[in-house]
Amino acid sequence: MANTKTLVVIKPDGIKKSLTGNILTRLSETKLRILGAKVLHVTRELAEKHYAHLKGKPFFEDVVKYISGEVYDEPYRRVLALVYSGEDAVGKVRKLAGATNPEEADASSIRGQYGRITSTGIFENVLHCSATPEEAEVEIKLWFEPDEIIENIYPTETKEIKVKKRIWK
Repeated sequence: MANTKTLVVIKPDGIKKSLTGNILTRLSETKLRILGAKVLHVTRELAEKHYAHLKGKPFFEDVVKYISGEVYDEPYRRVLALVYSGEDAVGKVRKLAGATNPEEADASSIRGQYGRITSTGIFENVLHCSATPEEAEVEIKLWFEPDEIIENIYPTETKEIKVKKRIWK
């Protein structure tokens, strides 16, 4: 198997249920390396780009609101995004995560243990993981800037740009 990269996002319900440590512990079973990690608020723009393949589906708005944390109170409107790398990273993480639908996920998988379907029909499946190496590349580039990842995993270029940025006082 080839060395691949994958995006993992611990979703707002995983944060709300204090599952971050449990999920990271389970992911450590894969022996993959973490190359990037950050806590962030998911903007509507990021959510819509991430779920662009679902645009036009009747549940599109629900998944956008779910990953952006709009269905939760303020302290839980955040996610933990990670980039993992290693032999068959995509396959190992997907196997450990389990089926997208928590009711169909193996009971020993992360989604089988911690996921649920709400009374409104939202799949609270606690984490996202890339489905293919190609999807992982698109997602990693969407969620992370090159300087937020400790290794050069995809080709980059250096450009001088002028940006307005918040800095420490």
